Amino acid sequence: MNIHFFDIAIFFLFTFGTVLFGVSFVKKNRDVSDYTRGGGTIPGFVAGMSIFATYLSSISFLALPGSAYLGNWNSFVFSLSIPVASLIAAKYFVPFYRNIHSISAYSFLEERFGYWARAYAAICYLLTQVARIGSVLFLLALALHFMLGWSVAGIIIVTGLAVVVYSVLGGIKAVIWTDAIQGIILIVGALASAVILIVSLPEGWTQFFEVGRVHHKFSLGSFGNRLDIPTFWVTFIYGIFINLQNYGIDQNYVQRYKSTKSEKSARFSALFGGMIYLPVSFLFFIIGTALFVYFKVQPNLLPDHITGDHVFPYFIVNHLPVGVTGLLIASIFSAGMSTVSTSVNSSATIVLTDFFERGKSELTEKKKMTVLYSMSFLFGILGVVTGLAMMSVKSTLDAWWSLASVFSGGMLGLFLLGYISRKPKGIHALAGVVCGIAVIFWMTLSGQTKFHSYLIIVFGTVLIFGVGFLSSFLISKFAPGHTASK
Repeated sequence: MNIHFFDIAIFFLFTFGTVLFGVSFVKKNRDVSDYTRGGGTIPGFVAGMSIFATYLSSISFLALPGSAYLGNWNSFVFSLSIPVASLIAAKYFVPFYRNIHSISAYSFLEERFGYWARAYAAICYLLTQVARIGSVLFLLALALHFMLGWSVAGIIIVTGLAVVVYSVLGGIKAVIWTDAIQGIILIVGALASAVILIVSLPEGWTQFFEVGRVHHKFSLGSFGNRLDIPTFWVTFIYGIFINLQNYGIDQNYVQRYKSTKSEKSARFSALFGGMIYLPVSFLFFIIGTALFVYFKVQPNLLPDHITGDHVFPYFIVNHLPVGVTGLLIASIFSAGMSTVSTSVNSSATIVLTDFFERGKSELTEKKKMTVLYSMSFLFGILGVVTGLAMMSVKSTLDAWWSLASVFSGGMLGLFLLGYISRKPKGIHALAGVVCGIAVIFWMTLSGQTKFHSYLIIVFGTVLIFGVGFLSSFLISKFAPGHTASK
């Protein structure tokens, strides 16, 4: 594929500019509060745009159009669940975390169930973030390799190091502000693609709707009661649970709640970050369906070997005007950078608060900053190494994410158990986690076909909460010395 020099120039200008802008925040990191929560000075709009940009990774940028191209709009049902979760977050989770002194999302678990719960959640989170960084870098590199022909390993290394530089030096302020700019570029790129695609159809909007309708491209899935396929209801419930996990116990989100000027701004950021994702994901599904129609009515324009997630990159390189191609490449790249930078900063924050800092009052501000700088660098490098490892062991990607779902399911159930009820103690929570994790392992690794994989986190979370909650009553009722209340 031939890329115009002007498009390459736009891409490099964006990348270099992002790094310089992020590094410019280095002098503003006077202490730990500045580095981890931006001194509580971030505007709500900027924090909300950062939430959006973090959520929409480069994987989503290509996978959503690919899903619509190959199938229908069933995956859009997931997007419909995000506003529901963001409303719940704005009403309950934001004020909850704003009233907790610690920046860590998991300090609350120690207060409720003991340090084991906090350490368990923190370790699960850190492992997931390393896999997340590696996966985003690897899949981003595959996309850019397909579009530009560059070395996959080279893209992983250069991208990873570029993000590490401004994440390490700039702290959360650099991450959030660059996320906000990258989010705007993402939206402009998606909008430009959708408009150009529709205008490029021989018969415009009319053809888009007619061909899409004939091939059932706008279907949201079955509204039946089956649990082994991604019906509308299975996908929607899955989305609710995934997004409650994101908004409720993901350190990336919690730091943004804590970074804003006020609780009102934090509420706005949660709502805005969720609400803006809905129309933007809608654009991506329009793009995917428009790509299907575009190449359906002009089949000679698409080589036989190009399909699925590769169709959108192929269109970007071969059918967009010069300049717009560079903008779209920068958009895909920015989606990956925003996700990686967020994971780097939040991972360093968790290491400091949940392991180094805990119970050690003698740690000076200088030592804390040293931990944050070194851990940010370490997790960035670990992510790069993970991405490089995935080049030769690609089959481990799906297996790892299956295990990641085990960890994340346990984290959400544990959080809800402690958040909703005050009665369960550590032993009850442990019983719930053991039972829930066992079920999640079975559903993930046994090859069972009775329930769709979307329901793994749903069943696991409900079981952890249910067992923990019920055992708190049963153990109390049947424990020696128990007397019934009158």
